[in-house]
Amino acid sequence: MCAGMLGMGLFMFNMGRDMSTMTTAVSHMGEDVSSMAGDMRMMTDRMTVMAKSMVDGQKGMSEDFARVRVGMEMMTGDMSKMAGDMADLSQNISAMTGAIAVMNQSMGAMNHAMQRMDGNMAKMAFDINKFTRPETIMMPFTR
Repeated sequence: MCAGMLGMGLFMFNMGRDMSTMTTAVSHMGEDVSSMAGDMRMMTDRMTVMAKSMVDGQKGMSEDFARVRVGMEMMTGDMSKMAGDMADLSQNISAMTGAIAVMNQSMGAMNHAMQRMDGNMAKMAFDINKFTRPETIMMPFTR
């Protein structure tokens, strides 16, 4: 019975450690997504400057360049929205990291409670063993 409780305690400990590793991985993933969002914003700014430079430099050319500019501005807007979505995703991952951290703490508390329960079960087993062999209580030194 103690072996079963020990096994359960080890399982809970390993599960807590795995949750901690997962929390670290999700945290790193959030940082990566946040970095990607910053890169997308910088790229959006550069594309906006490029679109404006193309219009300023090619005023005398045909309408084709005007269409290119419009397309670039649309793409810039889409990329700006995508960068915002990436930032939102980063915040959601951050919130999820916090939730996993809380869950990890709960698992630690549960693991601690299981350890206490294991100790209590061992004491109970010792006491039950005494009652099943009353001679050990009546004559403790005759073993």
